[in-house]
Amino acid sequence: MTGSMDDMTALRAALAAAEARARAAETRATDAEARAVSAEAQIADLKHLIARMRQDRFGASSERGRRLLNQLELELEELETTQAEDTSENAADPAVRATAPRNNRGRQPLPADLPRERVVLPAPTQCPCCGGTRLSKLGESITETLEVIPRQFKVIQTVREKFTCRDCESITQPPAPFYPIARGRAGPKLLAGILCDKYLQHLPLNRQSDAFAREGIDLDTSTLADWVGACTATLAPLNALIRAHVLAAQRLHADDTTVPVLAKGRTVTGRLWNYVRDDAPFGGLAPPAVWFRYSRDRKGEHPADHLTGWTGILQSDAYGGYTHLAKPGRQPAPVVPAGCWAHGRRGLFKIAEKDKAPLAIEAVRRIDAIFDAERAINGSSAARRLEIRKESIAPLVEELLDWMRDTCRRMSSKNPVAQAMNYILRRVDTFTVFLEDGRICLTNNAAERAIRSIALGRKAWLFAGSDRGGERAAAMYSLVVTWRINEVNPQAWLADVLARINDIPNPRLHELLPWHWKTLHLTNNTIPP
Repeated sequence: MTGSMDDMTALRAALAAAEARARAAETRATDAEARAVSAEAQIADLKHLIARMRQDRFGASSERGRRLLNQLELELEELETTQAEDTSENAADPAVRATAPRNNRGRQPLPADLPRERVVLPAPTQCPCCGGTRLSKLGESITETLEVIPRQFKVIQTVREKFTCRDCESITQPPAPFYPIARGRAGPKLLAGILCDKYLQHLPLNRQSDAFAREGIDLDTSTLADWVGACTATLAPLNALIRAHVLAAQRLHADDTTVPVLAKGRTVTGRLWNYVRDDAPFGGLAPPAVWFRYSRDRKGEHPADHLTGWTGILQSDAYGGYTHLAKPGRQPAPVVPAGCWAHGRRGLFKIAEKDKAPLAIEAVRRIDAIFDAERAINGSSAARRLEIRKESIAPLVEELLDWMRDTCRRMSSKNPVAQAMNYILRRVDTFTVFLEDGRICLTNNAAERAIRSIALGRKAWLFAGSDRGGERAAAMYSLVVTWRINEVNPQAWLADVLARINDIPNPRLHELLPWHWKTLHLTNNTIPP
């Protein structure tokens, strides 16, 4: 009897333990499902917000806004990484795995042009059910995973054989081929990689040297610097062609950004100026391009020197250095200044966001109505843009300016809202000139986008080593930003250009410009990988 009671007690204990485990598994599954659903919702919200901020071409593009976008992208990365980690940890729990929601996010197929390597798993030799050996193939399931082959280096030996003539005893040998840089040991693909890492990925040469050393290649920083300088000189003719193409435009965007420059143990603040040709907003067919220049300071004489002999419409911020270009008597003619509504909106937006000032909020609302109307005609012909502006946008601008004037009359001139409004009211001519010419854009965002990568890169390369370094950076950024806005593969383009530029005659150098190069290779289907 005692044995039966002990067995009953043991059975009850085992049953209770099993029920406790089941309840715990159910709780874990519920908690995991709740966490997964919550993470999915947060990820979806963040992706929607990031996409909306990226697509907002007419909104304020202040440093704060860009920092916020960077923070959101980091937050999204952290959430997705945490979700993946939780999924991997819970995969070992059958109860959680059975109830976990499936990830239904669309997965993009891997590029079809990548080489495929088939790894066929060993086929069974007998049926696992009956043990029979008469098996016939019914089909197959293929799972694709992306893999990378580590960077490989090789030495190319160019052999020029010598021959002697038995009749006249003269010696014949093929001429030496042109190399990307004189007496250089670097091939065009290696040089293209170094230039892209320095100016596109903002990786200084000393860090590149360390990376090469880890891969067993001894390339010190001075050697890399020699190669970069030689490549800059080799590519100088293309910079001249980009300059000519930019200055052939009748309308330009202009902006500048700071560049710390090393000078006698300290750094001084130099400037990189950029001039952007972008005819796409008014349906122009000319390809976009950006020309950069460097200066040691921000004196107004620099843009006057850069644009010597050019006349047309110049869109910029309110920097006083550009006003010299619009003075009567300038040769060949004064430029037509055009203001940037994004700058005018920015000061009001900051007050509306920080202080919740009703007048600032109302001003931003009215300006946004102008942006909304303008957005609908972006890419239309200049004539069509001018027609729509006169019909629907000019009344909005007139109402806004009248409202601002009336509002400012009732406020102190020292009021922050009045000061923000006066930024526009003091420059009414430049802010309303877009209503008279369909080619003019509402903002100067094209120039701001062109210098954004430089602002991001400053944190990596810290400063230019000298004025020559600043000039070299301006030359390379002219190429970098131009190939980027023309959607050209930078490394493929640079490698091909460096391999061919010394062999191609001057009248055909234009074929190497990013837009011609892209069109030619797309037509011939010969774009290098």
